[in-house]
Amino acid sequence: MPPRRVLLLFMKEWDEAALARLAPRYAFEFAGSRAGNRTTAVRWARMLRALGHRVEIATAYTGEKAEVMIALHAWRCAASIARFAEVWPQRPLIVVITGTDAYRFLAEDPLTTRRSLDLAHRLVGLHASIGDALPPAYHAKLRVIFQSAPAGLARRPYRRGLRICVAGRLRAEKDPLRPAWAVRYLPETSRIRVDHYGSAHDREWAAAAQAEMACNPRYHWHGEVSHGRLRRVFAHAHLLVLPSRMEGGANIVSEAVMAGLPVIASRIPGSVGLLGEDYPGYFPVADTPRPCAHCCCARRPRRPCLPSCRRPVPPVAPCSRQNANRPPWQPCWTNCGRADRGGPRTETTRNRSWPNSCP
Repeated sequence: MPPRRVLLLFMKEWDEAALARLAPRYAFEFAGSRAGNRTTAVRWARMLRALGHRVEIATAYTGEKAEVMIALHAWRCAASIARFAEVWPQRPLIVVITGTDAYRFLAEDPLTTRRSLDLAHRLVGLHASIGDALPPAYHAKLRVIFQSAPAGLARRPYRRGLRICVAGRLRAEKDPLRPAWAVRYLPETSRIRVDHYGSAHDREWAAAAQAEMACNPRYHWHGEVSHGRLRRVFAHAHLLVLPSRMEGGANIVSEAVMAGLPVIASRIPGSVGLLGEDYPGYFPVADTPRPCAHCCCARRPRRPCLPSCRRPVPPVAPCSRQNANRPPWQPCWTNCGRADRGGPRTETTRNRSWPNSCP
C-alpha cells in the first residue's frame, strides 16, 4: 500500500486555561506531560512514520486533507470525528476505544459515544475483553491491537529491601494511592517501599501524594519521568502494581512483561484482557489489604505467587515481543469505504470472535 497522509487525533485531559491556576511547581509538569493519550499518539506516530506514512498529530480536526484519521477517544473526539466524516465520507476513519469510552461514557453519554462508533469505519480496542463492553452489533467493526514494547534492560533488582513500582497518573480512574495505603499494614520491620512515577491530574491529587509521603515513609512520589528512566526503574524494581478502576489496555503492562517485571493488578476487564483470565496476580478493585498480601508473598521466592506472575502470559506476552515498527494499522483502513460506516449490525451479534493483531 502506498504511503498515506494520516491525522492522529488525541484530546488533552485538561485545558490550557486550567494550567494558569495551578501552583507553578506543577504547571510546568502538566504543560509538557507525557501522560495518557498524548504518549500513545506520539508512539503510534513514530511507528507509522517508520512505515513511510506522513503523520500529523492534532487535538482537533480543522479541515486538514488527511487520507486517514485515527481518533484516540470516541467521546472526547466526538466533534472532530463528526466533522471529518462529513467532509471526507469515503476516507478511512478509525476510532480507538479507550477505557473511559468503554467503562464510563457508553453509560453516561451513550448518544455522543455511539455516534462516534457509528461514524467509524473501524473500531480498535487495546485488550481482548473490550468487545464485552461494546454493544454486540459493533463487533463486526472491531479489531483488537495489543500494544508492543521494546525489550527490557538487564534485570538487576535491588538487593536490600523490596521495591514496588507504580507507574501511572494520579487521577481517580487509576486509584493511584491504593498501593501506598496497602503498605501501611506492614510491620515496622518490613523493608518494602512503594515508588510512584507519573504526573498528577490536578493540584488536589498532587497535594494528596505530598500528604501521603509526609505520613507514610514507605511511599515516594517521583512525579513524571522520561521513558528511559522508567525502563531503568523496571530493571531494578521487584514488582509492578496496577491498581486501576478502569483501563482501556495499559501499555505499561506490555512494558513490564518485556522487562521481566512481575505484575499484580486489580481485577478489571482492561487488565484481564491483557494478562488472561487465569493470571494469579489479581486483587479486587479498591481492595487495600490484598495488594499488601501479594507484596508479602513477593518477599518469599519459594511461594508460588510471584514466580507465576513473572512468567509471560497470553494474550499480551507474544504480542509484546513483536517488532514495534510493524503495527497492523494498514489492514484497519484497507478497503474502508462508505459501506463500512453505520450503526449496529444485528447479523453479527452471535459472533464473539473478532480478529486480534499485534503491533
